[in-house]
Amino acid sequence: MRLQPYIKAIGAPDWIIEIISPGSRQMDYYTKLFKYRTAGIREYWIVDPEKNRILVYNFETEQTGDYTFSDSVKAGIYDDLYIDFSDISEFLKQ
Repeated sequence: MRLQPYIKAIGAPDWIIEIISPGSRQMDYYTKLFKYRTAGIREYWIVDPEKNRILVYNFETEQTGDYTFSDSVKAGIYDDLYIDFSDISEFLKQ
């Protein structure tokens, strides 16, 4: 079997989770938020370990949510998917 050098995806992903780093803070909070909304992303999460915060933007319903690392957060685009940040918060702060 011969492997392709790359496979091109067509369209935007449904869901993006961005982990903030100090060097990308402004880009993730502002630039990417605008670009993802206009590109057709359905849901965008900004996970900020420094602020112990998860911002959730559901572009389909125009709803936003603000959570902490002690919360379990439901993915709005899926019926039964939750991420319990209290289980993974120590890994995000490394």
